[in-house]
Amino acid sequence: MTLRIAMWSGPRNISTAMMRAWENRTDCTVMDEPFYGAYLAATGRDHPMRAEVLAAMETKWQAVAQACAADGDRPLIFQKHMCQHMIAEAPLNWMRSCVHAFLIRPPVEVAASFGQKFAEMTAEDLGFQRQAELFDRVSQMAGAAPPVIEARDVLAAPEAMLRALCDRFDVPFDPQMLSWPAGRRETDGIWAAHWYGAVERSTGFARPAPPAKAVPEHRQIVDACKPYYDMLRTYRLDPFAGRVPAGE
Repeated sequence: MTLRIAMWSGPRNISTAMMRAWENRTDCTVMDEPFYGAYLAATGRDHPMRAEVLAAMETKWQAVAQACAADGDRPLIFQKHMCQHMIAEAPLNWMRSCVHAFLIRPPVEVAASFGQKFAEMTAEDLGFQRQAELFDRVSQMAGAAPPVIEARDVLAAPEAMLRALCDRFDVPFDPQMLSWPAGRRETDGIWAAHWYGAVERSTGFARPAPPAKAVPEHRQIVDACKPYYDMLRTYRLDPFAGRVPAGE
């Protein structure tokens, strides 16, 4: 029996570091953005390394969906998904075979980072609206809201956050999730050469950087994304909620 964990993020988050954490467990395999090829083929978007991605990946939606719903050779499969890849024609019924979590980061920070890598950025590229729609879909399927993880919370308290997430999935926490060897993985998408420089140099979760400042030319995009981020953040997983500070 395989537990399939689907984590839904937008770009320029800590989603690849989260994938590293789960892959460092001996009981878990990972899938890196399995719908990316299908998304590029269907939309024609001219992303960096487009030709290489299309050549390396399955581009038929249903074939990818079947792979995401399949069992693996280990008890856990962690699937890193980008919300913006799930366009209207993407199949969603396979999602019933998974448990889900949603990874968020303030739109101003996502836009500042993504805009450095992709000048033609739009609000749709950041995935916040689709993330909110998928959150509602999962909530309806499960009859309860799935966990929402704020990236900055993970960076500030990795063990506490990962323990809380594991608890939500009824999975034992593994301390090996807190660090990993530097370098690239065979499981990384072929696009790692363009996007994964920082995580390839990492050996664990970095301390949170100072919040990014708003870039004037991104204001319209950030304003379009913020209501969806704000809604999702109301469901933020807080492992310290209700605890009395030491000494009180």
